[in-house]
Amino acid sequence: MRHTLRETWSGLRRNVSMTLAVIVTMWVSLSLFGAGLMTMQQVDLIKGKWYDKIEISVFLCVEDSQGGTCERGKGITGAQREQVRTTLESNPQVQQVFYESKEEAYQEFRKTFADSPILESLDIDQMQDSFRVKLKDPAQYAGVVDEAQALPGVQNVQDLHTVLDPLFSWLNALKWATIGMSSLLLLAAALQIGNTIRMAAFSRRRELGIMRLVGASNLYIMLPFLLESLVAGVVGAALACATLAFGYWTIIVKNAEVSIKALRWIGWDHAGIAMAGVAVVGIVLSIIPTLLATRKYLRV
Repeated sequence: MRHTLRETWSGLRRNVSMTLAVIVTMWVSLSLFGAGLMTMQQVDLIKGKWYDKIEISVFLCVEDSQGGTCERGKGITGAQREQVRTTLESNPQVQQVFYESKEEAYQEFRKTFADSPILESLDIDQMQDSFRVKLKDPAQYAGVVDEAQALPGVQNVQDLHTVLDPLFSWLNALKWATIGMSSLLLLAAALQIGNTIRMAAFSRRRELGIMRLVGASNLYIMLPFLLESLVAGVVGAALACATLAFGYWTIIVKNAEVSIKALRWIGWDHAGIAMAGVAVVGIVLSIIPTLLATRKYLRV
């Protein structure tokens, strides 16, 4: 073991500049990878919260309604209203249907705009009654919307998916862009590790040949090189975890949670999962290139 540690230390001293380059590359790439994991968890949290609360609003025709399936100068009839309710309730994607009358809509309007000049701009006769639809799977909304829009007496169908879907598309694009950039940097780090170990093994090829001839095991020969790459990988992963912890504390805890309390933000447990992923990737990324780089020197 003493020989292994001595050879490891000797290799680190001889290749100090390359080792530092590997550590910095690992640090940056693993930090981006961890940030991508945390972004992925944040997107899932926001999406889960908002998607679970999304309801489709089906607004019914009144006498001055235009568009949809409304007839000019006519509001929805009682038979049409019941047809809309029955059709919505029979849809397999619908969990529950709530009816909101004109009176209830007017009271909600007065409550919402109690301190606004717009309060007196509408009266109860101008309000629309509507159905609010809660879905079993909020992501499966398109079929319900299309079906409701075609029903007689329906003026408009509104749902937040038209607002949220582009937002989630941008967040997902950001997430995959971060992971993609980190993957390229991780590949660069793996190549750097392989080249560093290959150079170290080449400079000691005569010694390795002698060790093989006297019966040294593959593990005994490879162990110093594995330890060299593990040192670089562990230091890079530790720096990346510290960066993630600092970034989480600064961006989420001290700013985002204070400024935007309406959103649910990831916690330290989510940051811990990202750090664990960073540690695993860092160790794996240290071992595999080393095994590939030294295998030719084990066949003497």
